[in-house]
Amino acid sequence: MRVLGVDPGLTRCGVGVVEGIAGRPLTMIGVGVVRTSADAELGQRLVAVEQGIEQWLDEHRPECVAVERVFSQHNVRTVMGTAQASAVAMLCAARRGIPVALHTPSEVKAAVTGSGRADKAQVGAMVTRLLRLDAPPKPADAADALALAICHIWRAPAQNRLQQAVALHAATARKGRTA
Repeated sequence: MRVLGVDPGLTRCGVGVVEGIAGRPLTMIGVGVVRTSADAELGQRLVAVEQGIEQWLDEHRPECVAVERVFSQHNVRTVMGTAQASAVAMLCAARRGIPVALHTPSEVKAAVTGSGRADKAQVGAMVTRLLRLDAPPKPADAADALALAICHIWRAPAQNRLQQAVALHAATARKGRTA
């Protein structure tokens, strides 16, 4: 499975592509950051994020896009920019028919480090180890994007089985009502 992880942000939107399957060594295909100027008009910044993500989708052809789920913070302005960049990433993927998965920061941290309260340095260290890199990707947004992709690769099989079980249960329940 090839996954594009997106750590959304208006100034720095982390992007990273990881390939592999759960239980096997993973491979980093690419990592980077889509940057926009804080001085630019909001619409232009969103267009720049879109163009950057489209370029990553064109170049790496992921099977899935994993985006950090926006969570409430005290700084509403930061939340808004993150949500807008997140929506752009989801739109780019949906336009191409690529499935999108959302993961909370604590889910990603727990999957990659074993603790949902890990700090950025711990996430960067584990991403470095898991992908057999020489050094942690910089800035932290890039490492976070790779962590999102890793999290999705590891969690997707279990999530798919759970969704299938729920669907089977619902179908069985419907069948029982109509019998």
